[in-house]
This record gives sequence, C-alpha cells and structure tokens, in this order.
Amino acid sequence: MKKLLAVLLAALMVFSMLAFTACTKTETVDEEKTEAPTADETASAEGEEENQEEPNVVEVVEDDLQYIVNKGTLVIGITDFEPMDYQDADGSWIGFDADMAVAFAEYLGVIPEFQIIDWDNKVMELNSKIVDVIWNGMTLTDEVKASMETSNAYCNNAQVVILPASVADNYSDAESLKDLTFAVESGSAGKEMAEEYGFNYIEVADQATTLLEVKSGTADASIIDSLMAAAMVGEGTSYADLTYTIGLNSEEYGVGFRKGSTAAYALNDFLKASYADGTMEEIAETYGVQAAIIAQ
Repeated sequence: MKKLLAVLLAALMVFSMLAFTACTKTETVDEEKTEAPTADETASAEGEEENQEEPNVVEVVEDDLQYIVNKGTLVIGITDFEPMDYQDADGSWIGFDADMAVAFAEYLGVIPEFQIIDWDNKVMELNSKIVDVIWNGMTLTDEVKASMETSNAYCNNAQVVILPASVADNYSDAESLKDLTFAVESGSAGKEMAEEYGFNYIEVADQATTLLEVKSGTADASIIDSLMAAAMVGEGTSYADLTYTIGLNSEEYGVGFRKGSTAAYALNDFLKASYADGTMEEIAETYGVQAAIIAQ
C-alpha cells in the first residue's frame, strides 16, 4: 500500500512539472507575440494601410461637345466686326461668321446665343464658360493655337493700313509710316503688326473704334482686317473719306473652342459638309467675302 501511494505521488509530481513547463512555454510564446513589431514590419503595415485608404481614382472630365449639347445652347463670343459679326436694323446678329455659327448650332441641335466679349480677354471668357466658342474673324496665330482648340482655317485675310484718303498717296510702304500714331484693337492681330513694325499705337476696344479714331483725328492711321476694310471703308460706306492702302501680312481665320474640346472636330466636319454642299459659298456671297473662303 505504501509502495502504491509512493508511485501515485511520484506520478502526480511528474504530471505537475509537465503542466508547469507547458504553461511557461505558452506564456513565453504569448509574450513574444506581443513584442513591438520591427521597422520593416511597421513600414509594410503602413504601406498596406495607405494602399487601402487611397485607391486609384480616375478623374472623369465631361466632354466639351456633350456639355454644349446637354445645356442646349451654343454661346458665341463676338465683337462688332462687319462683315463677319454685326447687327442689322432690328438688332439681330448677322454676317458671314454669325450666319455660319447659327448653321452650326442647328447642326448640333442647340440654340445659338451671341455674347459680346472683351477681345483682349477672350481666352479667359472661353475657359470660364462665359462663352463656348470664339467665332469672330479670329487670326490663327501661334498664341491662339496654343491657348485654344482651333478649327481648320476657313477664310483668308490680311492686316491693312487705314489712312485718310486725302493723304494716302504720301505713304507707299511700311517705312514711310514710322512717324504716325496708329489705333489698334487690343489683343488683335493688328496690334501684333504694330509691335512687329515698331509703330506708335494706342489700343481701343474693337476694330470699328479704330476707324472712329482716324476719322476724328485722334489717330493718324489704323490697322484692321482686310475683310473689314473692304466692307466698311471707302465710297458708299460711313467712312467714305478713309481708304485702305498697305498690306502688312497674310493670315487665315479659324474658330476657337476650349483647349481639348471635341467640338472643334465636330465643326471641322460641319465646315467640310457646308463647303461641299455650297452652303458656305452661298453665305459668303451674301456678305461679299466669297473670294476669301478656303476650300475644306
């Protein structure tokens, strides 16, 4: 009996020691698990969190042509510029550019709206969506093409010098004009020509005002588009005492939309179609500019 009891006690002691050892190992493992992570582990965990918190986001920008179609209007930025954009006796906007813009709006299925703009701020007014398009006998300069999505050229033009008819014979070339003071439209191709040739000049709101300056004597001469000169200067016009003389360059007109706008491509398709079916030439003949239009 005593021997059996001794065996049982011995067995119990062995079991207790084994249990204690197992418990100690478990606590050691738990402690190891609660130790601070290494720098690499921390960086890896943070990277995983960042990836979870900042998923890839693709910015969706509304197509500009679709924007125009959705709102149902085409707002056309213009200045008073006969024979391209000007008002008839009833106050309606007419002219080669105006009529073509109306036809393009109909092509898109939207309503045309004309908005007079500050020509010097045309890019700002376009980008801020005050207007949707600049369609106003706009010369396709490098600056214009860099800041807008432009159409194909549709009309030839030149910058010409306007002088009182009574003194025009005194000036035969650009060099002879050096001592004159010119009136030019702010932000225009005419202003660029004045700067290129080193002329003295004053800036006014639009090309029509340059003619008023010359007629009133506050400027000796002006520089305007040849198409405007042909329509507004000389016999049978309001400026019969003025004439246009020296051509300073040759250039082309285009239409400007916001940079990246797909509306420019839609307009190119429209210009091709309207040239092919004779619509462009018919409108040009109405305003006497048919010799200047460019084949599409």
